[in-house]
Amino acid sequence: MIDRVKFKDIEVSRLGLGNMRLPVKTPIKREANPMIDYVKGQELVDLAYENGVNYFDTAYMYHAGKSEKFIGKALKKYPRDSYYLADKLPIFMCPKQSDMEKIFNKQLSRCDVDYFDFYLLHSLDGKNWAKCKKFGAVEFIEQKRREGKVKYFGFSFHGTVDDLKEIVASHNWDFAQIQLNYLDWKNQRADEQYQILTDAGIPVVVMEPVRGGKLANPIPEVKELFDNNNPDITYASWAMRFVASHENVFTILSGMNAPEQMLDNINTLTDFKPMSETELKVCANAAALLNKKDVIPCTGCDYCADCPKGVKISSIFASYNKYKNGEATGDEVAAEYAAIDGKASECIACGKCASHCPQQIDIPNLMQKTMKDFFE
Repeated sequence: MIDRVKFKDIEVSRLGLGNMRLPVKTPIKREANPMIDYVKGQELVDLAYENGVNYFDTAYMYHAGKSEKFIGKALKKYPRDSYYLADKLPIFMCPKQSDMEKIFNKQLSRCDVDYFDFYLLHSLDGKNWAKCKKFGAVEFIEQKRREGKVKYFGFSFHGTVDDLKEIVASHNWDFAQIQLNYLDWKNQRADEQYQILTDAGIPVVVMEPVRGGKLANPIPEVKELFDNNNPDITYASWAMRFVASHENVFTILSGMNAPEQMLDNINTLTDFKPMSETELKVCANAAALLNKKDVIPCTGCDYCADCPKGVKISSIFASYNKYKNGEATGDEVAAEYAAIDGKASECIACGKCASHCPQQIDIPNLMQKTMKDFFE
C-alpha cells in the first residue's frame, strides 16, 4: 500500500491522482478533445484506490469541464469518507463576483458531492490575486467552510516569488500547491517557493512532478546519466523521488493515464526513503543537461486550449520540442505537424493563451516568430 503522510488531523496518500490528463477516446488532438474514456479512467481510479491512494484532484476547466463529472461518477462507488476530493475556484473565469457562487455550486453538482475536502484558489499570480482581493474570494471560500462545504482551504500558484510572499502573508492558509520538479527547482525558482511555504508552516502539494511527462522520457543524455547511476528504476521514478525527498511535501499529484504509470509511481512511493545527496546532485546535473536544449517549457496542460482560432498550441510545441531534443527527424516532425488541424500560421497574436499559461510562456511571440519559421 502507498505511504501516507500526516496532514493536520488526517492521513493523505503520498501520491495523488490528478485528473487533468485522463485517458481519452481519440487522443491525437489532446487539447481539443474533452471526450474522457470512462472505462479506462474508472480502471485507473480503482487501481489507485485499491493501492491506498486517497487524494483525487480536479478543476473546473480540466478536460473542457468534463473532469469534475468523471471523477464524481468514478468515486461514487466508494464511501465518501474514505477519500479526499480537491477542486479549485478559477477566479480568471469569473467576470463578475457572483460567478464565484455559480461556479462553486456547479462544481458540487458536477462532482455529485456535498462538500470538498480540499478547495483551492486556482492558478494564483499577481493578476489573479488582485482579482481575488477585489471579489473577496478568500472571504467567499471561508464562508463555504463555515457552511461545511469546504474542509481545507489553499491555493495553487504560478506567479513570482514576490507574489507568493504577499499571498502567504495575507491569510492563514491550510496548504498550497506549487509546480516542483528537478528541472524547475531552479528554472522557475521552485526552491525559493518551497522554502517560503515551509518557513510559513504551510504544507505543500506538488503538481507537475514529471513536468507533463517530459521527465519520464528525457533526452538521451539524461537517460544515460540516470542509467549510469541506477539502471534499475525508471526515469519517472527519479523525478518522483526528487519531489518526495522534500519533507514539507505531503502529496504529489501525477496525471497518470495508464496503469503502468500508476504502478510505477505506487512502487516508488511505497516504503519511501529520501534521496541521498549524491542522487540529488545527479538530478541537478540532469537539469543542467536539459537546459542546454533550446526547447519551449510547455507541459501540455492545455490551459491555452480555448484559442479563438483553434490553434493547437501544445501539439505544435510538442512537435517542435521533439525536433530540438533529437527525438524525431525534421521529416518526421514535418509529417506530424502536417496532421495538426490548427496551425501556427492561424495565430492572430491576441494574447488570450498567454494570459492563461501557468508557465508564463510568451505563446504569441513563439507562434508567430519561432514556430512559423520552423514549420512553414
